Amino acid sequence: MKMGSNFRFLSLCLLALIASTHAQLQLGFYAKSCPNAEQIVLKFVHDHIHNAPSLAAALIRMHFHDCFVRGCDASVLLNSTTNQAEKNAPPNLTVRGFDFIDRIKSLVEAECPGVVSCADILTLSARDTIVATGGPFWKVPTGRRDGVISNLTEARDNIPAPSSNFTTLQTLFANQGLDLKDLVLLSGAHTIGIAHCSSLSNRLFNFTGKGDQDPSLDSEYAANLKAFKCTDLNKLNTTKIEMDPGSRKTFDLSYYSHVIKRRGLFESDAALLTNSVTKAQIIELLEGSVENFFAEFATSMEKMGRINVKTGTEGEIRKHCAFVNS
Repeated sequence: MKMGSNFRFLSLCLLALIASTHAQLQLGFYAKSCPNAEQIVLKFVHDHIHNAPSLAAALIRMHFHDCFVRGCDASVLLNSTTNQAEKNAPPNLTVRGFDFIDRIKSLVEAECPGVVSCADILTLSARDTIVATGGPFWKVPTGRRDGVISNLTEARDNIPAPSSNFTTLQTLFANQGLDLKDLVLLSGAHTIGIAHCSSLSNRLFNFTGKGDQDPSLDSEYAANLKAFKCTDLNKLNTTKIEMDPGSRKTFDLSYYSHVIKRRGLFESDAALLTNSVTKAQIIELLEGSVENFFAEFATSMEKMGRINVKTGTEGEIRKHCAFVNS
């Protein structure tokens, strides 16, 4: 009797171990259930990215914002009838690329209904668009499932803002299991894309509420921005500006060159120089090769892509990325 009980106990432990193993992310997760899934994503990216290369920056930003709220579960894609979802939060009002993800999802659903998550499609698309525009490749293990909760307040409180100081950045990254090296490397995504003048208007025009300028921003650069870029105070929300001037379409080290010269656009960029560890890491990256940066960036992206993922029986596989299943 005792031997039988022990056997049943061991059998249950073994089953639990197997279930746990199957619940982990893995490369080629859809190899049997939807073998063409990753190729469908890649083909769509290659067929359309040349028409909108700026989507590479948009999708990696969307992926970042998604992972920092409830983990990488595509909750940033959900709509809300009361405008209380993550996409309605201030940090996400300028996020774009939702239609791009929806179109890929429809193609994947036609091939394998109810199999591939929106979370995996977003993660794969972010990687593939970056690679297609000349950026680094990183491995994307799959098997994520989609969340069913999307909350405006959580997005507002957990996504780093352009105005974040070092302490805030360190805390928000640590909350996601990311360290200072990840902070520096993931900030490197600012090497591509654009921002709006409103995101740095305080630095230029009213830093302490007295009509002054942020002293941590290079004065010559600030004067140039005010004279030629952010010229109309009534259009700061719509006026676009390069995050990495002269190199915004190229994934390279020039962002860090601007930061070290005190020409990073955001307060969060400048904050990287206020800590000896992150400043030293920036200098080390600049002294190294682009290939080294690519490799280091890839490691941090893989790490970010695993934040609080839902696997196994958690969450669901949405039929439409903007809505939970009924």
